[in-house]
Amino acid sequence: MLVARNLTKNYSNLQVLKGVDVTVEKGEIVTIVGSSGAGKSTLLHLLGTLDTPSSGEVWLRDMNLTALRGNALADFRNRHIGFIFQFHHLLPEFTALENVCVPGFIAGTRKAEVRKRAAFLLDTLGLGDRVDHKPNELSGGEQQRVAVARALINTPDIVMADEPTGNLDSKNARELHQLFLDLRDQFRQTFIIVTHNEELAPMSDRQLVMKDGKIIS
Repeated sequence: MLVARNLTKNYSNLQVLKGVDVTVEKGEIVTIVGSSGAGKSTLLHLLGTLDTPSSGEVWLRDMNLTALRGNALADFRNRHIGFIFQFHHLLPEFTALENVCVPGFIAGTRKAEVRKRAAFLLDTLGLGDRVDHKPNELSGGEQQRVAVARALINTPDIVMADEPTGNLDSKNARELHQLFLDLRDQFRQTFIIVTHNEELAPMSDRQLVMKDGKIIS
C-alpha cells in the first residue's frame, strides 16, 4: 500500500538518510527502531509528507506523493494520513470532541457526520464520558487517546506515530500498545510507529532497524 524508493535527505553537507526503501502492506503495524540520530523521525516525516526528500519517491494508494505540491498535497495528507505525536498537540480551548473533529471539518465533510464519527471513535477508545472535557481536564493517557481518535477521524489509509508512548507512564503506554493492536484487528488500520519502547516494538508485525541513515534489518 505504501512504497518508498531510494529516499535520501540532506541538510547542507549532512546526509541524514542514505537511500532508504520501505514497503508497508494494509493492516500492518510496522515499527521503526534504532538509536537517537539514526534517522527514524526524519524517515517518518518523509513518509508522511511533513518534509520532502532530497531524492527518491513515496507512493500511497498508487499516488506519487513526492509529485504533489501545495493545497493538493495538504488535502491528500489530511484525507489519507493520520498523525500521532509524543506531545498530543490538542487545542486547549476545544473539548475532546471538538479536537477530534478538526481534521474532518478541514476535509469538508458534513459537520453532523464528523461529530457522529468523532463521538463513535471516542466511545470506542473508552472516552465516551469525556467528550465534553477539555485537555486540561484529561489525564495524559486520555489526551493521547483523543489524539488517536483525531488521527482516525478521516478514516486514513495509514497512521504515522512518532514516539507515541514517550510522554506516558508504563501503564498508559501498555494500554496504548494494546489499542494499536485492537485498531489493527478491528478496522485493519495500518500503522508506522517510531519508538524507543522495548515493549511496543516486539508487538508489531515487523521492525525496521535503522542505523546511520539506513535500514539495516
